[in-house]
Amino acid sequence: MLGIEYPIFQGGMAWISDGILASAVSEGGGLGIIAAGNAPADYVRNQIHIAKSRTSRPFGVNVMLLSPYADDVAAMLAEEMVPVITTGAGNPSKYMEAWLNAGSKVIPVVASTALAKMAARVGASAVIAEGTESGGHIGELTTMVLIPQICDAVNIPVLAAGGIGDGRGMAASLMLGACGVQMGTRFLAAEECGIHPLYKEKILKATDLCTAVTGRRLGHPVRGLRTPFARRYAKVEYTDISDEELEAMGVGALRLAVKEGDLENGSFLSGQIAAIVSKIQPAAEILREITAEAEEILKGADKWVR
Repeated sequence: MLGIEYPIFQGGMAWISDGILASAVSEGGGLGIIAAGNAPADYVRNQIHIAKSRTSRPFGVNVMLLSPYADDVAAMLAEEMVPVITTGAGNPSKYMEAWLNAGSKVIPVVASTALAKMAARVGASAVIAEGTESGGHIGELTTMVLIPQICDAVNIPVLAAGGIGDGRGMAASLMLGACGVQMGTRFLAAEECGIHPLYKEKILKATDLCTAVTGRRLGHPVRGLRTPFARRYAKVEYTDISDEELEAMGVGALRLAVKEGDLENGSFLSGQIAAIVSKIQPAAEILREITAEAEEILKGADKWVR
């Protein structure tokens, strides 16, 4: 459908997934994705042009539908005729006609069967079913539970996301009914990922219990590393602090982590799979390694069958 070599998407991580990282993943045979996040349309357009200058292969842009710039970004993506558009944090219906008319494949990120069915009804080419193990904004259901239910609910391709960082996770996802995977945390350790060196160091040193979820009170829970900022936020989240004050604590926190490596004030988003990320590699090598490992596992699967 997309003309990519490996069934692996690189997740659209705000302030992290830029044109350089996305083009490296696409050049390596996967689908690189630029994150629009809360950035204005001009920033996103510039990242698209960077990606186009570095690869002739398909790439995508992720639109966070809650962004105040979502309308402007959506219109710009239609103008740029971006090959693939993924969406998160909302319902993309209002933009579907323009995107489909521009020839884009639209693949929403969903966390429930209801959202998956809605996406299929409005013309999505596929959906990314993301379990609660993922970094950033999360839903409630685990990947193991979510994937087969969504595969049963829709007749379009399903990609699995959340807690996938190696060939074992990819093989398991395929057995659950997915046709591919999306990974974010594993690509934080890509050579082409431009996050602050301290951010990469924190990922490489992560343990199995290194992440925590904050923001449930405000209705948009987020998973990240247990940093001084995350601990401080969790401590005050259920005090008598106002919603406005709590919201203000998180404004700009991700950018401080990505650009400055600020442990005291930065939000270091990460999935639960961070503990298995052990080395910095080129994006293309990550893609080859994961696919080869998955293939070896799947070749041996018949040992479980009489």
